[in-house]
Amino acid sequence: MLMLRRELEYFFGAVRFFTRLPVPGWVGHSAEALNRSARYFPAVGLLVGSIGALAFLGAAQLWPQSVAVLLAMAATIYATGAFHEDGLADAVDGLGGGWDKARILEIMKDSRVGSFGVVATVLALLGKFTLLNSLDGALVPFALLAGHAVSRFCSTALLATMDYVRDDLLAKAKPLATRISGGEMLVALVFVVVALAGLPTEKALAGCGLAALATLWLAARFKRWLAGYTGDCLGATQQFSEIAFYLGLLAAWPH
Repeated sequence: MLMLRRELEYFFGAVRFFTRLPVPGWVGHSAEALNRSARYFPAVGLLVGSIGALAFLGAAQLWPQSVAVLLAMAATIYATGAFHEDGLADAVDGLGGGWDKARILEIMKDSRVGSFGVVATVLALLGKFTLLNSLDGALVPFALLAGHAVSRFCSTALLATMDYVRDDLLAKAKPLATRISGGEMLVALVFVVVALAGLPTEKALAGCGLAALATLWLAARFKRWLAGYTGDCLGATQQFSEIAFYLGLLAAWPH
C-alpha cells in the first residue's frame, strides 16, 4: 500500500508539473519526487490525449471533423497551459538566433517570443490541425491518445541519454535534471504500448519510427549547440515528435 501511494504521488506530481489539472491535496512536492515522476510522462500524455479524444468525440456529434479537431487541440492546450508550445517557441528562438551556447541559452531564457518562435508555433499548430483533420475520423481519438503519449516518451528519452546544461536553480526543468534509469524507461514504455493499442500496427510503427527520427535529429542539434538539453528542449522535442508521429500515421508508404 505504501508503494502504491508513493507511485501515485509520483504520477500526480508529473500531472501537476506538466498540466493545469487539479491533483489530490495529499500529494506532496519535492525535487526527489519530481525526479522519480519522469517514468509517468507518457502517462500524462495519455491523460492529455484522453481529454483531446473526448473533446473530439463530443464535438464531432455537432460539427464537421475540422471543427472537432480544432476543439480537441484547444482542449489539450488548455489542459497543459501551452507548456510544451512555449518550450518549442523558446528553443527555436534560441537555436535560430544564437551563435554560441551562452547566447542560445540567454535567448531561451528571455520571456519575449521572437520571430523564429512565432513561426515555429504557428507552423506546429497548423501542422497538427492539418494532419489530424486528414486522418479518418475513426482514427483521430486513437491518434490523439498515442501522439501525446509517444511524444512525451521521446522527451523522456532525452532525460535518459543527455545532460542538463543550465546552472540556473530557477530553471523550469531543474528538478528533472537527474538522469532516469533503464527500469524507469521501461515503465514509461508500458504507457506508450497502451496508448498505441487502438491503432493499426503498421500505422503505429510508422508513426513511432518518424517520431524517433525527429527525436534523434533534435538530440543531435542539442548536442552540437548546447552539449545537452534544457526544459525548452524537452518541450520542442514533444512538439516535433508529436507532429512526426501524425505524419507517420498519415503517410501512404509504398509496398
